[in-house]
Amino acid sequence: MKNALLTILIIFWRALVFLPRNVQNVFSQLFGYVFLFLPLKRNKFSKINIDLCFPELSKKERNQIYKKNVISFGDVIFSTGIAWFWSDSRIKKNISYEINGLDTLLNYQKSNTGIMLFFKHSLHLELDARLLSINADIFGVERKHNSEKFQSLQRNGRLKSMKGIADRNSTLSFVRWLKNGKTVLYAPDQDYGKDKSIESTFFNLPASTISAPLKIIEKTGCKTFFINTYFKKKKLIINLEETKFDQSSASSFIKDLNDYIESKIKLNPHEYLWQHRRFKSTLGKNKIYK
Repeated sequence: MKNALLTILIIFWRALVFLPRNVQNVFSQLFGYVFLFLPLKRNKFSKINIDLCFPELSKKERNQIYKKNVISFGDVIFSTGIAWFWSDSRIKKNISYEINGLDTLLNYQKSNTGIMLFFKHSLHLELDARLLSINADIFGVERKHNSEKFQSLQRNGRLKSMKGIADRNSTLSFVRWLKNGKTVLYAPDQDYGKDKSIESTFFNLPASTISAPLKIIEKTGCKTFFINTYFKKKKLIINLEETKFDQSSASSFIKDLNDYIESKIKLNPHEYLWQHRRFKSTLGKNKIYK
């Protein structure tokens, strides 16, 4: 029964995604306002995180970010669908975007230099990856979805963007790709639990941050970049920035990385995926996210 319902939803989703882009924009706004007025857990998490991370702002200013964030979430249906279902030619014809810093990344790729490409969880991260993949070869890691049917859809969709995908716990694949000069996407901005993390600060709050990146960098000698994305009017801007974080210790590296990600989020806070429980291991998921 669940698979049948999921199949129907996927068919409906595909139909929506192939509507003209201007019609999609109307639906994304409509869905966004529907989400805003529904008592969704993700809305609650978003509101809690925004209030925690921006204490210097007035309540009105925080509410504005929250409202804009949830309404923007309505377009996730379309940006993800475009990334997973559209052809390259259709994307090039209908999606306005620009990539800055691409030449530097491509030069490293030509010299067979591995690149760990950090990214933050933007609301449009699937589209970010697809647009980059049209212009450069990239690999990625993922967490498997609980539904086998949706996992298959997700993997097939992401393989339109990536040359290969490994489970996030498969460090060996990650290391092998980097040693072989590949560019691998990596998102360190979620709470993956205390066992694999170091406690650092994120928006001046204690946050568990995965400790693996520095070990992988030391093992592979790869370069590090950050992909920062945001919308400017209706154009998606993709900035590829080479980074040099303090590698004297894992804690120093993580602190630099968190500060860097924080600075990018602050530029366009409503486009960030605040819906995850970023501080569950440090502030307590049953305390602040109850």
